[in-house]
Amino acid sequence: MSDAQASSPAPDAGAITDVSGIEVGHFSDPRRPTGCTVILAREGAVAGVDVRGAAPGTRETDLLAPGNFVQQVHAVMLAGGSAWGLAAADGAMQWLEERGIGFDVRFGTLPIVPAAVLFDLPVGDARIRPDAAAGYAACDAASTAAPAEGNVGAGSGALVGKLFGVHRAMKGGIGTASITVNGVTVGALIACNALGDVLDPDSAQVVAGARTEDGRALLDTRRALLCGDVPRPLLAGTNTTLGVIATDAVLTKVQANRLAAVAHDGLARAINPVHTMSDGDTLFALATGRVPLEGDAPGMTVLGTMAAEVVARATLRAVRAARTVRIGESCFPCAADLG
Repeated sequence: MSDAQASSPAPDAGAITDVSGIEVGHFSDPRRPTGCTVILAREGAVAGVDVRGAAPGTRETDLLAPGNFVQQVHAVMLAGGSAWGLAAADGAMQWLEERGIGFDVRFGTLPIVPAAVLFDLPVGDARIRPDAAAGYAACDAASTAAPAEGNVGAGSGALVGKLFGVHRAMKGGIGTASITVNGVTVGALIACNALGDVLDPDSAQVVAGARTEDGRALLDTRRALLCGDVPRPLLAGTNTTLGVIATDAVLTKVQANRLAAVAHDGLARAINPVHTMSDGDTLFALATGRVPLEGDAPGMTVLGTMAAEVVARATLRAVRAARTVRIGESCFPCAADLG
């Protein structure tokens, strides 16, 4: 699936690239729906992370803890392919090193590239996964333009609503949004491959998720579970929503970690159930440090509110921008087609 086949952001939605110092690039594998997405901060960004899902697939997240030495990262890689997809970060490291981006460690330039992956192996040939070449290609494609959304990059093979079987799932994807308040911008990029349903956070109506047995309508997973419907057995880690929140505010590492934590409120508004034993939900926060938090600039409470809001909006955008995928006898409809 090429970037051209994905949707562009809604005119009023904004994008994570509205944050000064942030670039985004996708690689979408033409052989099956899988891929990776890189979020670049060439000049470095103070970073934090918060992992809420019980089955994460991650790389270089420990160094983001406030008490650890490294203060900045140069990119974040989000990828399909389950744990195999972590190899995409190798390509980003190579790309950055070739351009002299990273820390001077005397023996070379060392880029810091945390990564997280989602499980998209049920969609097509599972032997095809993002690798270092895919990560390198995503970096080559990176720009400050608003990134494509839907069936692209890390969202290429994403599905949502799998609690009652993959055959009743719908197409997930990748989405973005941003907000600016008093000169400070917060943006989010979300790759949604959730076990649960995706809801419109304003109306609480299910937009995409598990379908009824005949596949023609939305089931509403939350109501089905509370009525006693029995979910299908699941492999741990076969779902996951990944994302990056970025701001141009000046933040400490402690504040960046707190921003990542509060941003999960946005997932809770837009996904139900969320943070399950079969999800590896992971959010990173990046602060490019262009705008001091002083005077009329929003403080951490307002920044947290902004972060949760853009995460919820980007999650909704991910499924609204998605397109139906048919592979063999399998069909994963998108929200627009089911509606």
